[in-house]
Formats: sequence, C-alpha cells, structure tokens
Amino acid sequence: MADHVDRVLAQWAAQRPDLDVSPMAVIGRLSRARQLIDTELRRTFAAHGLDRPSFDVLATLRRNDPPHRLTPAELMRSAMVTSGAISQRLDRLETRGLVARLPSESDGRSVEVTLTEEGRELIDRALPDHVATEERVLAALGPDQREALAGALRVLLESLGDKVD
Repeated sequence: MADHVDRVLAQWAAQRPDLDVSPMAVIGRLSRARQLIDTELRRTFAAHGLDRPSFDVLATLRRNDPPHRLTPAELMRSAMVTSGAISQRLDRLETRGLVARLPSESDGRSVEVTLTEEGRELIDRALPDHVATEERVLAALGPDQREALAGALRVLLESLGDKVD
C-alpha cells in the first residue's frame, strides 16, 4: 500500500538520487495529515456554529477551573496568537454572547474573560462531537500506535522549543 508521499519520494529518488529526501517522508505526512484532519475538524466545528479559533477560546476557558476566567494575555499564550488576534476572537465571541469581559477581581485596571452560560453550554455540546471526530480520525491506529505516535511527536515538539513553563 502506498500514499501520496510515497509517490513524491519515488519521484525525487528518480530525479535526484544523490539527495536523501527521507525527511520528506515525515514532514510530508505530517502536513498531509494536518490538512485532512483540519477538514474533519472544521466540519465538526461548523455543525456547532464555530470555527477553530472560537472553539479554542471556549475550550481553553472551559478546561480551566470555575469560574472559567482567564485574562486576555493568558488566552493569548494558550492560543499562541498575537494580542490583536485574541482581541478579534474575543470581540466576535462577546458579540455572540458566548464570553464576557469583566473587571479583574484582583486588579481593577485589567479585565478577565469568562464563559457565559450560553458559551459553557455550547462548548459542552461541541466537545463530545470534537472528541468523537478525533477518535474517528485516529481509528486506524491501535492504542500502542497512538501512544508511540504521541510520544514521538512530543519529543519532536520539545526539540523545537514547544515546552510548558
């Protein structure tokens, strides 16, 4: 059995036998997997009236302890986006009534973002579907394969500087 990346590798082997293109086997498959997975996830998010950025903000708030509040800076770090990007996301979610910006309880000069009841209900409905989509996407891999893949990807991400403080 072969995939698209096997064909690309064979073509490079024929055209540039002097060049070791084996890294393309991993990077190409990661890229293709991301494209295909993103398509599946977008369908799931859309079924709930969400996109990935909106889902990420709601999920980040929801997975934090009640009262599910974070500062915009904390959300920005979690989502790894710029302050302008997080502001746009929060504006859209606030307009929809899914989040609220409230004065900080510890610092009256700053704000905290919290889930509204409607936002919490939406993420609680969307999350099981999201997990089911991920389960379906990974169905071809057994538990040992998933664990090995997750471990290898963790090592790769850490080597690229993606570490938690």
